[in-house]
Amino acid sequence: MAVHRVPRRNPARNALFLGISAAVAAQAAPAAAQDAQNQGPDTQRLGTVVVTGSRIRRVDLETSNPVITISKTAIERSGKLTVGDLLQDLPSVAGAGSNPSVNNSGGDGGTYIDLRGLGAQRTLVLINGRRMMQIPGNSTDVNQIPASAIERIDVLGDGASSVYGSDAIAGVVNFVLRSDFQGVEVQADYGTSDRDDGARQGYSVMFGHTGEKGNLTVGVNYNKQDLASAANRPFAADAFYLYSGVVSLAGSSRTPGGRIRVPADTYFDDEGNSCGSVTLISGRPGTSPNDYRCYTSSDAYNYQRIGNLILTPQERTGAFAIGNYKLTDSVTGYLEVYANKTRSRSQIAPLPFDAQNDAVTISADNYYNPFGIEFGRDGYQLQSRFTSLGNRVIEQSTENYSGHGGFKGNFGESSWTWDVGFDYSHYSKDTNSYGYVNYPLLRNALGPSFLGDDGVVRCGTAEAPIANCTPINIFNVNDPATVAQLQSVLVNPKFDRTTASQKVGRFDVAGDLFDLPAGTVGLAAGASYRKDSLTGRVDSLSVSDSRGNCALAQEACGSPVSGSLDVKEAYFEVLVPILKDIPFVHSLNLTIGDRYSKYNEFGNTNNWKVAVEWRPIEDLLLRGTVSKVFRAPTTIDVFAGPAGNAPLFRDPCLNLTVPVGVNPNIDAACVGVARDGSFQGEGLSQSNGTPSGNLWARSNVDPTLPKLRPEFGKSFNFGVVYDPRWLEGLSLSADLWRLYLNDYIGGIGASLAVNTCYNTGQFCSLVHRFASGPSSGSVDTIYQPVVNLGRFDAKGVDFAARYRLPETSFGNFSLSFNSTYLARMDNSLTPGLAGNVVNSLAGKYWNEYGNYARWKAVAGLRWQLGSFDAGWYAHYVGPFSVGSKDLRQNFSADGSYLFPGVVLNFGAQTTHNFQVGYELAALKTRFDVGIDNAFDKKPPQIYQNNTLNSNTDVSTYYSEMIGRYYWGRVTVKF
Repeated sequence: MAVHRVPRRNPARNALFLGISAAVAAQAAPAAAQDAQNQGPDTQRLGTVVVTGSRIRRVDLETSNPVITISKTAIERSGKLTVGDLLQDLPSVAGAGSNPSVNNSGGDGGTYIDLRGLGAQRTLVLINGRRMMQIPGNSTDVNQIPASAIERIDVLGDGASSVYGSDAIAGVVNFVLRSDFQGVEVQADYGTSDRDDGARQGYSVMFGHTGEKGNLTVGVNYNKQDLASAANRPFAADAFYLYSGVVSLAGSSRTPGGRIRVPADTYFDDEGNSCGSVTLISGRPGTSPNDYRCYTSSDAYNYQRIGNLILTPQERTGAFAIGNYKLTDSVTGYLEVYANKTRSRSQIAPLPFDAQNDAVTISADNYYNPFGIEFGRDGYQLQSRFTSLGNRVIEQSTENYSGHGGFKGNFGESSWTWDVGFDYSHYSKDTNSYGYVNYPLLRNALGPSFLGDDGVVRCGTAEAPIANCTPINIFNVNDPATVAQLQSVLVNPKFDRTTASQKVGRFDVAGDLFDLPAGTVGLAAGASYRKDSLTGRVDSLSVSDSRGNCALAQEACGSPVSGSLDVKEAYFEVLVPILKDIPFVHSLNLTIGDRYSKYNEFGNTNNWKVAVEWRPIEDLLLRGTVSKVFRAPTTIDVFAGPAGNAPLFRDPCLNLTVPVGVNPNIDAACVGVARDGSFQGEGLSQSNGTPSGNLWARSNVDPTLPKLRPEFGKSFNFGVVYDPRWLEGLSLSADLWRLYLNDYIGGIGASLAVNTCYNTGQFCSLVHRFASGPSSGSVDTIYQPVVNLGRFDAKGVDFAARYRLPETSFGNFSLSFNSTYLARMDNSLTPGLAGNVVNSLAGKYWNEYGNYARWKAVAGLRWQLGSFDAGWYAHYVGPFSVGSKDLRQNFSADGSYLFPGVVLNFGAQTTHNFQVGYELAALKTRFDVGIDNAFDKKPPQIYQNNTLNSNTDVSTYYSEMIGRYYWGRVTVKF
């Protein structure tokens, strides 16, 4: 990344302060600097501005806040269709996937920025310094912000809760929009991969007018992205697993031929070994036990080739209007309106079927059952896949509307300014799901059935037939007759709707208090009221019961939700100049601030900040901040009802031989488990899962669960910035940061619940096992409520350098570099409890958390000569590993768990992007073309058992996933 800090001795050039790039080094700083130079020192008027990370107006932009800025020019040169794609190249972005468009099951087309890898919900997003609404259950979709309207993007890599309130833990992303645009600008964009997929197109039109008393800027934009399938990428087309020490082409045991568990010594393989599961022999009807053979790993279903995507299609339309009007010499009215609509379509392989997990009983008296035994919850296991129903498809339509209006002005001729306003945001998402079945109807269809006197198979028994029911032959799902039968239980579509709103009333003042020998003491203060509301409705077929089950597959289950939270806040911030112009102190400033927040659900909290700026000499800045940070629970965290999933975990009760009564924790954890070592299973177990909000769990699962409260921590940042006067154009910086967070908010995962119950007796109320029957001891349901969990502890160093070479006859050159080194990322799951495990994530990829490579960096080289310019940008991700030798972390790169402590090491990767531009001044037209991932670098093969998506980390290696990509852009101004 390029960090452009203009030398302090020319404050006018500080208006461009920073530039950044993974394409972001493309900023046009040299031209802007030249404009400033042409003014001359005697003609400059140094106005005051507000820097992201503070609300105090000041002349000097290089402050204690470690801010980097992506300029408008950088955005245009990057070749990125959306600002979300651009921001994901920041080295400070880490952790889990922040772009749902590249996830296995897709998403809503949004992009969510995750600074420091602490979760996107811990990065606050602002627009013109004002809070943007977070999408329920996620963060703020930055793709809703029109790229053509952006003047710059400020990224603050420090905690800022005292300035902005909740969520500003890892940092802040502030979108500053163009407010003085004059004329008309039209832009068209197109790109495609060299696999002829993933094509994109984008168009925007913007109009601006500035008069004596105000200005108005309006615009519309449209962009579209086509899909890219996993089958079209060799590294993603098959499901590769590392299992029992062997890399093999595998897949899901939910296969169309079935994986059917049968009594021991019923079937034997070619070596005479008894096999526990069988599958249908290809071409056989499945009407006799002789139509089946032993199931082997080669029978697994390759879900990657059948429907799974690496890039989901989406279409986005937006419009905006930004205006202000000077009512009097001291009062200005302003209004900003934004509207965005996104349609996205994701798909995954056809619906799998698991009789036990889906709570479906296949009767021994089912007419089509050739085995004469019962399958399901109280019988033997049967797994299959409804391939004839086609892929599971989810279509989502999201709408975001927001308005920000108010009045601002000055108090007479003084330095004091004021701003009073109201902000309103509305979000809605409609979801249609296809390819699911109605399980109540399926249960009847797989129950007892008989052949009637008329030769027609009917549900039920001759004595008690079931009306409006078509029996289904689950033992041969691709038989044409079965395909027709399945239509009777198909659900197309399932419809859900979520709506949310945010209302904010605010009042802010800022100005100078009094003068000290070292300068003027400045103050900013204000108060606000915010209310967040959430309403969600789900299709009647997908309403979840207390076990996470509904009439559809667990993944489609949910609950209606309704609730609201409000907060009243007040803050202040004071800048105190301490010393100036004495030996070893060119300047020394102190900033202190505090914010008081009162929540209707969580009580009161105070969050403070102390910051110091010290310049021993004019060219050198030493800075440091210490602040208290927090994040309040969201409406989803509090009010969400039960949903469904099917989590994987390693059962600590396997092979148990500890007698009853020896260890009360084990007795509570292993209800129904035999104590003679006979309770055995595969390395990974799977059960019903029921994630929910805190309130529902306390009311329906365990009333002793603690009430949700905010998470708290501290943020530290100490840095140095060097802009030497002896080498014009050079800027260097380094910032050492640390952040810890206690009682972080999150859902209790299945593995955490079962292991903590086993080790400590805590969370045992969340783990329910079968107490009797063939499945005695097996986990039935694991409840996964949102609670205050453990502790994050992270630290690292940010480095940046930029050098603008002296002008030459063969062009102007500039170099840029930006990197982050992650020294620590520790996640302590249950601090203070016996058996607590600290997951050390730095330098590792872990599917549950994401990629935390220790080193990430971007570098750029820019060239400009006359109307031509070009750029080279490199994006670097350092080495990382998968797995841990620390057995307590329960994290082996081998999916069988028969080989604990297996670690896979992966080397560093660098991708290269190139851009060329030409400015046709006579026609006010600019042309840009480029190639991303020019050398077609492939992503690392992490294996499917370590990641849910295409054998690799689709978030970190997005460019490698897509492959070589060509793009072009035309911009015309009138």
